[in-house]
Amino acid sequence: MTSTEAGALRRLAPPARRFLAHRKGVLIRLALWSLAESGQAFLVGHAVARSVDEGFLAGDPRRGLLWLGVALVAVLSGARVVRGVFAQLAGVTEPLRDGLVRHAVDRSMARAAPGGPGGTDRAAVSRLTNQVEIARDSFAGLVLTLRSFVFTAAGALLGLLSLHPALLVVVLPPLAAGLALFLVTLRPMAAAQRRALAADEALGEHAASARAALRDLAACGTGPGAERHGADLVADAAAAARTLAGWAAVRTAALGVAGHLPVLALLVAVEWLRGHGVSVGALLGAFTYLVQSLLPALHTLMTALGAAGSRLLVVLDRILGPEPEPEPELELGSGLESEPASEPEPEPEPEPEPESGPSTASAPAAAFAVHTAAAPAVELRSVTLSYGVRAEPVLDALDLCVAPGEHLAVVGPSGIGKSTLTRLVAGTLAPSRGEVRVAGRVVTGRPAAELAALRVLVPQDAYVFSGTVGDNLAYLRTDPSPAELDAAVEAFGLAPLVERLGGLDATVRPAELSPGERQLVALVRAYLSPAPLLLLDEATCHLDPASEARAEKALAGRSGTLVVVAHRLSSAVRADRTLVLDGIRAQSGTHAELLGRSPLYRDLTGHWNS
Repeated sequence: MTSTEAGALRRLAPPARRFLAHRKGVLIRLALWSLAESGQAFLVGHAVARSVDEGFLAGDPRRGLLWLGVALVAVLSGARVVRGVFAQLAGVTEPLRDGLVRHAVDRSMARAAPGGPGGTDRAAVSRLTNQVEIARDSFAGLVLTLRSFVFTAAGALLGLLSLHPALLVVVLPPLAAGLALFLVTLRPMAAAQRRALAADEALGEHAASARAALRDLAACGTGPGAERHGADLVADAAAAARTLAGWAAVRTAALGVAGHLPVLALLVAVEWLRGHGVSVGALLGAFTYLVQSLLPALHTLMTALGAAGSRLLVVLDRILGPEPEPEPELELGSGLESEPASEPEPEPEPEPEPESGPSTASAPAAAFAVHTAAAPAVELRSVTLSYGVRAEPVLDALDLCVAPGEHLAVVGPSGIGKSTLTRLVAGTLAPSRGEVRVAGRVVTGRPAAELAALRVLVPQDAYVFSGTVGDNLAYLRTDPSPAELDAAVEAFGLAPLVERLGGLDATVRPAELSPGERQLVALVRAYLSPAPLLLLDEATCHLDPASEARAEKALAGRSGTLVVVAHRLSSAVRADRTLVLDGIRAQSGTHAELLGRSPLYRDLTGHWNS
């Protein structure tokens, strides 16, 4: 037995004893009904044997029919026995359910009460619904099958012994072998059941967290990380299910050994049994005991104990055991993105949410005012980023300083780290080494509201939500005047689109906009934001050159700093300075300077011109 299972049994044993001790009357009445079931099992096989030996084979059919009538009465009385058993069973299972519900509610209330650990108890619903019902049904099935097997087996074995002791010599060895093989599977099946339940809960927790944070995941570009984590949890749940299925197959083999070999052994040993004085009626009675009583009870026991027993142990431990450590909240920033991978990954593309927070972050922006006066707008100090422990770094010891109000273009081959750089500056990705500062403050690990007050990130696939045109444009600023909205629309050439949609109060249907139109909406939204830093990650790639030039001119004329991952050469030419990433050492300078000293920039220029 594993230490986890042993600990669970130690924790559950005292409350189980207390629970059963308070229900002695119900247990006694249940045992009395079970004794009737044991007598029924004994009578059926014994009556069949006597009807053959003393009736039909002895030439007395009336006596044979009389004994068959006894067997029939015993069979029909089973309905009354079952009814009595179920009536008493409710007196055990329903109090268990009520007690588990009370315990689950008390735990959740204690967590939320003053002085408790606090936080959201997301597993409470699972405990109150799914887990409590599993516990009640499993406990009921376990009581029924254990009771039935014990008393039915006692009646059947006693009947075999009364017919002839040699019958037990043939029947017991395969029966014991099947039971032994079955018992071997109980512990590993309980452990597999525990892992499967834990994996299912972890997957449900992740799904609930991701669903609640869907907009933030898209805005911060951390959707791929959350997706990878979810895929890992799905794989864990599938592996746990496969392990459980493997042990279920072993249990099925045990059932075959215990449920079918005794009958085959009895058939093979007929001649030997006849030589030892076993009558024809005794043989027929033995087959009746096996087929009608013993083997069905054994089949039910193995099925219920193998499944319900392990489930009951696991679920009761989850409900009654010590409260688990709270799961870490779903990270929207660097935590998901900076997990080491075994292989180098290509430069990840941000998800289609351009901004990471609403405009209510203007108050934190004021708090940074004292730092932005003299500090660089963006500063990277020996920043290194690798997507794996042994992977080559995407950025290696990069130093960069962008002055307030500067317009910087970033160029380089695909996959060289341009988007990674913007995400590092945006604070949605943590460096492996080094430090990233915006307006004098380290951005790694900062709350989303503070980051939203400092910068806006517009990715390649712009995000437009279902709402009015005005709501989309003013999403990052709650108080734009109509004149400011009109000026921004005019500056970006968005007036024809707004007019076509029906004005600023018209409803936007994102699916009806082209990629370029969605990008223009996102660019106007960023333009109206109070954040002092704009990060454009190929955010104009779906615009024609004229629209791109118009948008970049408007953004460059805005108060603040502009960092653009260039899609065309013209973006680099318009910038105050261009940063070239080549995977070896970064170079920066004006367009003319880089043509003279950067072979890669000359190659890129030729590519753009062609």
